[in-house]
Amino acid sequence: MTGLPSPATTPLLGHLWRWTQDPVRLLADGARTGAVFELRLWRRVVVGYRPDWNRAVLGDLETFRSRGSLSGLTPYLAGGVVYADVPGHDVRRRELNPHFHSRALTPLADRLRAVVVAPTEPFEALHWASRTVRQMLGAAFFAGRVPDPLLAAFLNPLQRNNPGPLVRRPLLFRRLDRAVAQVLADPPDGTLAADLAGLPRAVEEIRVALAAGYDTTAHSLAWALWHLAGAPEWRYPERIDDVLDEILRLYPAGWLGSRVVRHPTTVTGVDLPAGTMVLYSPYLTHRDPELWPEPDAFRPERFAAGRPAWGFIPFSAGRRTCLGAHLARLMLRTALTPFCAGKLGQVEGDPSIRSSITLRPAGPLWIDRTF
Repeated sequence: MTGLPSPATTPLLGHLWRWTQDPVRLLADGARTGAVFELRLWRRVVVGYRPDWNRAVLGDLETFRSRGSLSGLTPYLAGGVVYADVPGHDVRRRELNPHFHSRALTPLADRLRAVVVAPTEPFEALHWASRTVRQMLGAAFFAGRVPDPLLAAFLNPLQRNNPGPLVRRPLLFRRLDRAVAQVLADPPDGTLAADLAGLPRAVEEIRVALAAGYDTTAHSLAWALWHLAGAPEWRYPERIDDVLDEILRLYPAGWLGSRVVRHPTTVTGVDLPAGTMVLYSPYLTHRDPELWPEPDAFRPERFAAGRPAWGFIPFSAGRRTCLGAHLARLMLRTALTPFCAGKLGQVEGDPSIRSSITLRPAGPLWIDRTF
């Protein structure tokens, strides 16, 4: 692992100070040094972002493990299938996959549409998106039986700067777990709670799913609204899917993933000893000009040419593809479709990227909607 390129460091602190201040810029600087590079954080890590790196790290679950990775730093994601390793991961996915397939989610569409109230006056997109996604999750999982104030208390810390999402909140988690358990005891028909009732550790899986699906989807929705307000030629229902793909390319909410090497291996010519932490970055992959011409431009039409294998990974890939990918797309499509009617205009705002455990717009994002 010696001899890897590395971006500029801070004396005595390596890359740790830059990581705490602007990790996205640090990664972008690292990518300019090579396709695989090294960072000196609280430990040494190796970062790659080209498709062959992604294929190796995401495709070999026996070698690249979740336990001990960055996911364990936040209590919101340190559990459930998200944090499981093989063989338990594959067993759990076989239990959960049928309930999160696109066909299985179709009956939820009416519930989701019922909670989307598109503004008819100027609105701040991030605030509207956050409330709407939270209520959609509450409808999809519980038909509204878990009180929205409790969901808000549980989910709101995910949108705070670090260390907000990393702080343990055992009393709040127990309150939510009790409410979820009560719903699972007599779940409403046609909900995800009804589908998951009876599965082992269903409460934990639902808690993690809520956290994984909240700020990721809300931030993507806010950015999508902003770009649609500036590009009226894309505000047609039949064009929404391409818009979503481009938003997920430009702003992959899960911008960084990590694994720990279980036994010595070599990836793209780089020797990785056991115990090495490796990072992959959908953000870097999606901004790679060798994969995506004009990578910083909003160009939904680019997807007519297809997607490079292992080069478009907004929901990870392989056996670890995000369980909630179809649900997230359904929520985004449902929330955006009403805005194809009327007129949207960007009023003022800052859509630039800020990072915590997910990417989010700096904001605010004020949009006007008229008829």
